[in-house]
Amino acid sequence: MGWIDLSIFCVYLLAMLGVGVYFLRKNKNTDDYFVGGRKLSSIHIGLSVVATDVGGGFSIGLGGLGFTMGLSGSWLLFTGLLGAWLSGVLLIPKVSGLARRKGFLSFPQYLEHVFDKRVALIAGLISAIGYLGFTSSQILAGAKLAASTFDGLTITNALLIMGTIAIVYTVLGGLKAVIYTDTIQWIILMAGLIFVGLPFAYTSIGGYEAISATLPADFLSLRSVSWQQIVNWMFTIIPIWFIGMTLYQRIYAAKNTQTAQRGWFIAGLFEYPLMAFIGVVLGMFARVAMENHLLPGYNAANLDAEMGLPVLLKTILPVGFLGIVLSAYFSAIMSTADSCLMAASGNLLTDVFRLHNGRRSLLLSQLLTLIIGSIALLLALKMTSVLDLMLHSYSFMVSGMIIPVLAALFSKNPNKVAALLSMLTGGSLTLFLILSGLDLPLDLDANIFGIAGSLLVYVLVAAVRKQKTLTV
Repeated sequence: MGWIDLSIFCVYLLAMLGVGVYFLRKNKNTDDYFVGGRKLSSIHIGLSVVATDVGGGFSIGLGGLGFTMGLSGSWLLFTGLLGAWLSGVLLIPKVSGLARRKGFLSFPQYLEHVFDKRVALIAGLISAIGYLGFTSSQILAGAKLAASTFDGLTITNALLIMGTIAIVYTVLGGLKAVIYTDTIQWIILMAGLIFVGLPFAYTSIGGYEAISATLPADFLSLRSVSWQQIVNWMFTIIPIWFIGMTLYQRIYAAKNTQTAQRGWFIAGLFEYPLMAFIGVVLGMFARVAMENHLLPGYNAANLDAEMGLPVLLKTILPVGFLGIVLSAYFSAIMSTADSCLMAASGNLLTDVFRLHNGRRSLLLSQLLTLIIGSIALLLALKMTSVLDLMLHSYSFMVSGMIIPVLAALFSKNPNKVAALLSMLTGGSLTLFLILSGLDLPLDLDANIFGIAGSLLVYVLVAAVRKQKTLTV
């Protein structure tokens, strides 16, 4: 990397840290720190939502899917569009106004309102653990990008640099810093990929003729994906829009219900088709470049699919443009890492330790954010796959909380005991199946069985409790 690219990249990183320092002086309490003062517009909300949900992990992960399966990998983010619009219609109208009246800071506080403190406590723990893993996946994505771009930089050193920068500005600035930097970061990402990454990569690999001559026909089809894969993605990603702490924080941060809904509709369109196809197409370009020996020193034996796109960009972009696109990808990564870090610390402070109303709550918020970020960094040092770590984290949260949330939203008489037991069943069953490595029926993901177990427990316990009430 030349000094011009490095200078552009360093200026970007310093600008992000500057935003964190700016909002350090603006934050007066935990309301400012965790929900941005509840005054944000739909465009800031929408861009922050899509930056958080897609972010660097999915950006790098989508490139990996394009590298291994082609256009069909875009279906991953079609589920994001569905989730965004469904939650915009079904969830936001029921939660937004209530959150402003009650002053909610976290997602489990809504469950406490419907059920009780025990349900909120377990939800807070599940959410904090899940977002800890998700934060790690983003730090790992940044490290892979950096290590493939900077000559002589190891994954370990890249993890330490990436993790430290993301943690520091998040600790300093809180949600306002996160949302405003998300807006900047998403604009940088889209501009960098659309106006620099795509045209340079397309020209460098030889255009459509090279693509069609190099890739198998199924890479150019949207039908080269199994029904199991579609189902797995749907059960993993759509429910996250109903239980994601990062998303509830943005509902609470919006000026009103309509602002939040507009933000969600904007986010859905950015996810699919825009980011879905940009990500997989760039991954396909990387595959073409590797097959045609355009990536010196790399081949199918030594090139990680998720590293293909960063290596391609490093190889083909001229001086100056590499710094822009590299900043774009780091923008996406940091926009998700900071949000997930905020979510995990918010869960612990508000729902587990219940220290959000104390005199030193703002200082405790920053301290917890620092501690969780450090743990996430240590976890990232032990992992290898960005997409696997992300989806496992999603699975754990979804299977533990989606059934109680649906009961809270749509049941006339939600049962707190049934909710508590279903959460424990769903989360623990999914975690056991993931860690056990068992071959599951029909190649379905562990979280589908976790959700099924959670639903079964909720229905049975609710029925028994109702019967006892009628008998008494």
